[in-house]
Amino acid sequence: MLNTRTTSARSARGDAALWTVLAAATGYGFWDAGSASLTLDLVLPLAVLAVAVPWSRRRPGAAVVLVNGLCVMGLADASTPGNAHVLSLAALSCLLGARVAEARRPLLVLAGCAAVDLATCAVLRAQPVWWFYALTVLPAALLLPWLAGRHWRGRRQLVREGWRLARGLEERQHLVAERARLTERAEIAADMHDSLGHALSLVALRAGALELSPDLTDRDRADLADLRGTIADAVEQVRETVAVLQDPPGRDTGAGLPVNDTVEDLLSRAAASGVPVRWERRGASPPLSCLVERGMYRVVQEALTNATKHAPDCSISVRITHEPDRTRVSVVNAVPSAGGPAHAGAGPASGVGRGLIGLQERVTVLGGSLRTGSGSGGFHVTAVLPHRATTAARTGTPAPGPVTAPGRPSGIHGAASPTGTARRPDPGMAPDPIRAGDPDTALGEVLPESAERLASVRSDARRRSALAFVAPVVAAVFFVPSAVYLAWQLTTSVLPPSRYDELTPGVPRTELALLLPARAYPYPPDHARSAPRPPGARCEFYRSGRDLLDEVDLYRLCWSGGTLLTKDTVPAGRP
Repeated sequence: MLNTRTTSARSARGDAALWTVLAAATGYGFWDAGSASLTLDLVLPLAVLAVAVPWSRRRPGAAVVLVNGLCVMGLADASTPGNAHVLSLAALSCLLGARVAEARRPLLVLAGCAAVDLATCAVLRAQPVWWFYALTVLPAALLLPWLAGRHWRGRRQLVREGWRLARGLEERQHLVAERARLTERAEIAADMHDSLGHALSLVALRAGALELSPDLTDRDRADLADLRGTIADAVEQVRETVAVLQDPPGRDTGAGLPVNDTVEDLLSRAAASGVPVRWERRGASPPLSCLVERGMYRVVQEALTNATKHAPDCSISVRITHEPDRTRVSVVNAVPSAGGPAHAGAGPASGVGRGLIGLQERVTVLGGSLRTGSGSGGFHVTAVLPHRATTAARTGTPAPGPVTAPGRPSGIHGAASPTGTARRPDPGMAPDPIRAGDPDTALGEVLPESAERLASVRSDARRRSALAFVAPVVAAVFFVPSAVYLAWQLTTSVLPPSRYDELTPGVPRTELALLLPARAYPYPPDHARSAPRPPGARCEFYRSGRDLLDEVDLYRLCWSGGTLLTKDTVPAGRP
């Protein structure tokens, strides 16, 4: 409410200032006219301006029409077509261009005003000077200020759109930074799940082994069973938390905290905890990138975690084979017998099943492939990793690699779809619209409306610039011929003072023809026309100089029957 009142007060002050300036110009024109009418030339124009200036905000076209009516009154003046209202017409035409976005209706208003001006000249049978004024000065006062106002409006609109786009880009930068922080937190959570889940699984395995000790009492065994259950619940809670923080498939999972432990350290800790695991490494160990080392570590870690959780008493075989251009990691978990003690805990987990899905994502990003499923000897997890991360690792594009699902095995548990195929990232999935490393893509995908709006504003600005160039050319088509014709009339009606002195009254016109100009001056002022003349004489006027920008004295020659009767000088100004 307060903001609206402030805006209204500012608008009223602006209108008052504009009316004051235009009223001052009108008062100066009235004072310079001398014998002008107080009511028609001062009071009426001030009243019209008092109505037109406020209307220029709500109805700028109507305001231009009102002020153009004042200029039409000048065309009806017998002494001169020019008046001070041309300044008011130019000011309101400029406001019309600045306050109206479209161009069709304002152009119709300007064309209508020009048509009224020309029709007035035609009805009044005005002299050529009045036509020249109506064809040049009034159209210029209508069109050129309107173009200037449109240019001003377009410039302001372009600046506003630029600042709007800048604010949008700033907000996007904040969104990119926030998304990067969330991604980093998700990576940390995933690492915690892998490391902490593995450690808790080993603790649960040790607790299960202690339950079988003959030296424990029933109470101790119950406490150990509760401890093992609590650890299992903690593992599920960690899994669910990671599932909430996990990004959709297809994200870049190649970054994160470095893995300090080696695969050998991981297997040694598992064997020390009582896990029946054996491993072997074949081939010369090549230099591997950090990402590949970490991927191999996570494959073994996730396989051991699921094996100790679902089949803790079954043997686990780990084999790492180094080939010339890739490394193959194979983990086989033997299937427990139906009557074994671990059969009760070998069913599918009740968690969200992010283990093998996250593992598949990690291997795919590195440019490798992952296969899981039951086979001869138990449940197999086989990963093939390149020695160096391929383009897929840097761009986040999933590399081809089939993943088979185990269904509901009693060994390593994985999340499967109803058709028996594990869920994997969709290669056709739309990319993330906000990417810190690709600002051009982010600009095109996140802010299409702003980009289209900016292109539209630039197109409008180009059209206005073209119109601003064409309009003066069109105006020159009318102005230049009229100006040339007027200059020709003024220069060909000059009688030099030396020749004027040679003219002698009483001499026939045929003898004076060589001294006279080609034609008489056609636009003498009213006081010269109304000056006393000899009875029955016809008077002609000639200019005494070639100055086109200033008034000069006129020579009047009165003829009767082809004979010069009198000659006299008419001063340039009013007597």
